[in-house]
Amino acid sequence: MSLFSTKTLAQATIKTSEISLALGSGVLMGITFAPWEMWYLAWIAIAPLWYLLYRESPEPRSRSRSFDKLLYPLAWGIGCYGVALSWIFGIHPMTWMGVPFDTSFRIAVFCLTFIALWGASLVILWSVATQFIDSKTRSNAGMRILFATACWCGLENLYSLSDLWWPSLALTQSPHNLAILHLGQLSGPNTVTGSIVFINGLMAEAYLAFERARYAKPKERIRASSPYINTAIGSILILHLIGWTLANRPSIEPIESALKIGIIQGNIGNEIKLYRSGHEIAIENYTQGYLSLAEQGVDAIVTPETALPFTDSQIKRTLFYQAILDKKVPAFVGGFGESNGGFTNTLMTIDGSGKVISEYDKWKLVPLGEYIPFGEYLNPFISRLSPLKSQLIAGKFAPKTMTPFGNAIFGICYDSAYAEHFRRQAQNGNIIITASNDAHYSEAMPAQHHAQDVMRAIETDRWAVRASNTGYSAIVNPHGHTEWISELNRFTTHAHQVYRQTTQTPYVRFGDWLTPLLLATGGILFLTPKMRIRS
Repeated sequence: MSLFSTKTLAQATIKTSEISLALGSGVLMGITFAPWEMWYLAWIAIAPLWYLLYRESPEPRSRSRSFDKLLYPLAWGIGCYGVALSWIFGIHPMTWMGVPFDTSFRIAVFCLTFIALWGASLVILWSVATQFIDSKTRSNAGMRILFATACWCGLENLYSLSDLWWPSLALTQSPHNLAILHLGQLSGPNTVTGSIVFINGLMAEAYLAFERARYAKPKERIRASSPYINTAIGSILILHLIGWTLANRPSIEPIESALKIGIIQGNIGNEIKLYRSGHEIAIENYTQGYLSLAEQGVDAIVTPETALPFTDSQIKRTLFYQAILDKKVPAFVGGFGESNGGFTNTLMTIDGSGKVISEYDKWKLVPLGEYIPFGEYLNPFISRLSPLKSQLIAGKFAPKTMTPFGNAIFGICYDSAYAEHFRRQAQNGNIIITASNDAHYSEAMPAQHHAQDVMRAIETDRWAVRASNTGYSAIVNPHGHTEWISELNRFTTHAHQVYRQTTQTPYVRFGDWLTPLLLATGGILFLTPKMRIRS
């Protein structure tokens, strides 16, 4: 074997090992999300990628080297989001929707591949942006950490404006690390995301400093890296102490604000849910559950997303509606609304007299599941993915949604991923009510969905009542403690006392002020050297 081929083989081996390191660390981040919930790994899982991007390379700067630095975040993103969002493969098989088995498999593979690459695109943009800034400013480690933290938070904000958003880095800490999740009360989920990126940056820079001093004595190498390690340890302790302090503030729960809320988990599979055979079971199950809870003296009853897959006029012809007229207990009923010739995914508030006093229409629809992106072009090819005869129409944001107990904060299924949507409602609402149907995904999906609602409860300092078709239904208090959670795939009713609250956390009042502050500080530092050169 020639010297040239030996060198090429060695370089290929090194490159493969580097990509494997990036992919593996991404997988480590992926298993920090529910249901694996190894949340502690999130504080080190970005550090290997950071090291690969900023280590000193013996190879000269070249196009191939620059391309390698795009492969690292790509591999990391695929590992992270491919694992975290693997639950989407649970849509297969879709034979119950008339989709052939092999076609269903290809659709599931496409969906998982697409969302993994979509998540990876955030990491790639972060990598490109931070390296560009670093090359222009020749910044030190401290500035690099600031820029990287600001960029990641800014990109998460940007991506959360799209119709494809779910796994914020903050979600890695839910539902277990409640102390750090309470930082969300200060400036929303990006407070947690920023903390994770910041600590990872310190850990990576510690190793980079240790490596740069490779020719020094062992004590000097340790001395070179110790400032970063000490800062990381101190920062973790301080962040958790702040969160612990917030988590241990007593909740204000006056008896006059108490409500006894009932939840019905209908457990009706999607194979029959939207068809005649499912309609009869839905009416029977939800009527039975309603009557049982009414006998327990509840103040209101919550049903899941599209629990009764009818419009309000059709619901009024059911036994369930008759039960409301008889027992006079208000109900939040999942169904369909009619709007502009189409249908909305709606949660109706029906008072004790049977009057529909308000309707909340799902704000964020699931692409492909509830509407077809670029429908004008794609509808002829993939409209068969939905059993509905018409696409759903997204609801408009409603800052106030009236109930018999004051304004409430509503969310239907996918809405739970959008913290800003809950924050704006919390300026007027006194309790969170969410309804979902996660039956068509794997068991990891309801676990992550519950973790999202835990975060929303903490950020807004509100009790959260969650009703799901097949689970998890739950009650979460304002400090994120799950006071009750259902079993999966079982018909369940539950009554629980909750409290209406009107407190306003800094996040509810001011929104995400941290990300603009980080970006502005980074921008000033980025421009200052240029201003000095000009002067």
